Amino acid sequence: MKRVIKYFLLILAFAVFIGTFLYLYSKSKPKELRYEEVTASVMDINRTTVITGKIEPRNEVNVKPQINGIIAELYKEAGQTVKQGDVIAKLKVIPDMNSLSSAQSRVRLAELNLKQAEVNYSREKALYDQKLVSADEYDKIRQALEQAKEELIGAQDALEVIRDGVSSSNATSSSTLVRSTITGLILDVPVKVGNSVIQANTMNDGTTVATVADMNDLIFDGYIDETEVGNLREGMVVLITIGAIPEYRAEAVLEFISPKAVENNGANQFQIKAAVRPSEGQTIRSGYSANAEIVLKSVKQVLTLPESTLEFSGDSTFVYRKGAEGKYERRHISTGLSDGINIEVLSGVDSTDVIRGAQIIEDNSK
Repeated sequence: MKRVIKYFLLILAFAVFIGTFLYLYSKSKPKELRYEEVTASVMDINRTTVITGKIEPRNEVNVKPQINGIIAELYKEAGQTVKQGDVIAKLKVIPDMNSLSSAQSRVRLAELNLKQAEVNYSREKALYDQKLVSADEYDKIRQALEQAKEELIGAQDALEVIRDGVSSSNATSSSTLVRSTITGLILDVPVKVGNSVIQANTMNDGTTVATVADMNDLIFDGYIDETEVGNLREGMVVLITIGAIPEYRAEAVLEFISPKAVENNGANQFQIKAAVRPSEGQTIRSGYSANAEIVLKSVKQVLTLPESTLEFSGDSTFVYRKGAEGKYERRHISTGLSDGINIEVLSGVDSTDVIRGAQIIEDNSK
């Protein structure tokens, strides 16, 4: 019985050995390589570039005060529409003490001059009534009186403007009222009631009370690399997409190409601008990130092949064409414009040729 078990185990071990050998041998045999096969097709080829930029209003204005002061009231806020001349804020004037003192001194001097002019006029009129002085002398004294009156009115107006920001004779155009200079949408009101503001002068730009823009006239602002700018021209159609509005796709017209490059991340780039027309009922906000797709070159209805079928060697391009016996033959071809996926074929193959494509990889997990 022991001898039978011994023989059985030897036979079993031999069978396992032979089975393992045959399995490994079958796995070591090279498998036949299989490839996808394609034929040349006729289509349009467009070489495009995508430029990253942002949407901005063409006309964006910073509204600044005409005088120094403190914000007393705010009548508008961001998001509201205003017309040219609408009041955005009211200021409480902080007069400059030197200017105020000078204006007060001017009023006092004008009052003294007016009193003296009135005395002179009274004397001259009495003499004129007695026909003791000529009409020419009388007219000069009367004119001096009128000038003294006007000087006092002007001095008082100047004092009121410096002290109160508005004169009684011209209250409708008060400099204490900050008005919008254009019709549009208020994008930002960076001040609050109680903030001090200053007018623009040679030393500073002044305080911005509000930013107003016409949101019906927008532009795409971006930069293109120097290797591609030579293919652009004003008037080209640009396709605009906005990341914040996935469904938004609109055409724009290229209207500006900068004549001077700027260095950006080590590369020379040129600024471009394209006019964007918002769709009816579509809200576009200032500063949206956007992409502009521009067709740099285009060819229509040409013979093409997928670029994945090509083999490049130096300056030459080859494909593998299927011959009569089913074998692939290496063939030189000439190519033209490429869109990154398909490439124009100028010569070397025609629409009847079968071209070797990518290798077919079998799934060994099954």
